[in-house]
Amino acid sequence: MDGTLLLAGGPSVTNPAPPAASTPPVPAATRLVGIGHAAIAVPTQWATNQLHCGTPLKDTVIIDAGPQNLCEAPYPKGVESVMVRSGMPIDFRADETFQLDGVRAQRQRTTCTGDNPVTVCSGAVFIPSLDVAFQAESSTNAGEVHSVLARIMIVPDKIGVPEPMFSESNPAARFGEEYEDRLTALGLKPNIHTRKSPGSIPGTVLAVSPPAGTMLTPGATVTVTVVAPP
Repeated sequence: MDGTLLLAGGPSVTNPAPPAASTPPVPAATRLVGIGHAAIAVPTQWATNQLHCGTPLKDTVIIDAGPQNLCEAPYPKGVESVMVRSGMPIDFRADETFQLDGVRAQRQRTTCTGDNPVTVCSGAVFIPSLDVAFQAESSTNAGEVHSVLARIMIVPDKIGVPEPMFSESNPAARFGEEYEDRLTALGLKPNIHTRKSPGSIPGTVLAVSPPAGTMLTPGATVTVTVVAPP
């Protein structure tokens, strides 16, 4: 099935401050992964960042996976995944606008491409006011993409740790100072540690704990390890 468009419904979102007072019920046997006040419930048995050259090896949630080697890894059959990321996805097109827990969201239609032996379907939801996107893929069928994206929710009483973003001024680095400001703006408390890393750009983020995607209470501490000055 090559280039087929399948419109699947999904959640929808308008102001940066979520209108609800508490987190909606989380489905049984799932865990929340998110950025800021936007999250998705993924099955507890799903892995995190299980990729080979950017291709999921098994059911997985993808967030801050780091650079991927360039190669054409075969896509396994019957695998579901969702990428959680800041910003609008590349080539995203809003085919539908809907409300997600009182917040305006945009849905890109599910597209299925490929043929034997594997067809891969993909779709996405972008929440403009929170600047967070969820991109789902399935090598099972288009219905699985819809099922994954239907578990997106707004969580007013939790904050998902964001991923450090690569700097526009220096695309090779993710600077701790910029990330510290981002954590503070979301309502988290950054704790900056330094570590020597010869050959690395001073101030570049080396590690984040708890890792990106972890849902925390407002005011919680996030430890950020950055490259020490020479």
